[in-house]
Amino acid sequence: MMQELGLERFSNDVVSLDLTPPSQTSSTSLSIDEEESSEAKIRRLISEHPVIIFSRSSCCMCHVMKRLLATIGVIPTVIELDDHEVSSLPLALGEEYSGSGSLAAPLPAVFIGRECVGGLESLVALHLSGHLVPKLVQVGALWV
Repeated sequence: MMQELGLERFSNDVVSLDLTPPSQTSSTSLSIDEEESSEAKIRRLISEHPVIIFSRSSCCMCHVMKRLLATIGVIPTVIELDDHEVSSLPLALGEEYSGSGSLAAPLPAVFIGRECVGGLESLVALHLSGHLVPKLVQVGALWV
């Protein structure tokens, strides 16, 4: 009976509840579609998440971005890109984000509401100018 409900009992009387509906597969919006190009995947992720950071693994500036957003009350989606995916980022952004077909700021790059804010310096400037919180509220990433 417990397994049918997605419950699992552990030896120390702790019960774990699996909230994944049985009809769903284990894939999520962050899943990798083998036929989806890196460019298409990046575009999809930008459109699906109100606040998303693209970074390389072990990026200290990404950590600072996450801490700043967490201090405000926002937990961003962070995507660590491989080298071949990093080269796809400017292609995915194209003219609509940077105006020149190349990323305006180096990685990490933060997007808020499908708009490229830029790197850490741009995020901090947005925060210090008082425009970050209203922008986060506008895209539904923060409730005040």
